[in-house]
Amino acid sequence: MTQEIEAGKASDGKKFIRKHWKTVAVFAAAAISAFIGAVYVFLWFVGNAQSTGLVPATLNMWTMGNMVSFILYAIFWELVLIGIPAAVCAILGWQWWKRLPDEEKKENLFGKRSRSTGAGGAVGPLFFIAFAIKVYVDGNWNMPIASWTLDYVVNSMITILVWIAAIFAIPVAIAVIWWIHHDTNKKP
Repeated sequence: MTQEIEAGKASDGKKFIRKHWKTVAVFAAAAISAFIGAVYVFLWFVGNAQSTGLVPATLNMWTMGNMVSFILYAIFWELVLIGIPAAVCAILGWQWWKRLPDEEKKENLFGKRSRSTGAGGAVGPLFFIAFAIKVYVDGNWNMPIASWTLDYVVNSMITILVWIAAIFAIPVAIAVIWWIHHDTNKKP
């Protein structure tokens, strides 16, 4: 029974693609072009970042300031040269989808979506931002990263973990104390 339903869903998807093959082909080509363009833009930016002096040519001379500037400028150029055209294509795709008949949209073309509830992808960038703040506070912003010792990096990581614990532990402690106080004041 479930195999018949899955086969029906697959045939609905195949019918949809057969009916709208030109549009699907255009959006597939646009996605492939955006990926290739993003790689080329990044390679172009890396070459220019070194030649313009934004970053030193050797990695052992990079500072935290160089790293943050490099990341921010790379994001800027990717957004300007790839992100804006991709957003325009996404808007055109959405407009095309809105104009489809309701019968085609209601068909379960792509199956059930699974929704992830984890936020594991946010931890790395937030940890990097906290590390950059720690380096700035310590006065090592313009020091070459190669001059840092392992002790400095490990102690910085431990300090960041303490900061995170303090940031989350204080509100949690206040909430627990409030809940206990509120729960004990209830009359039976």
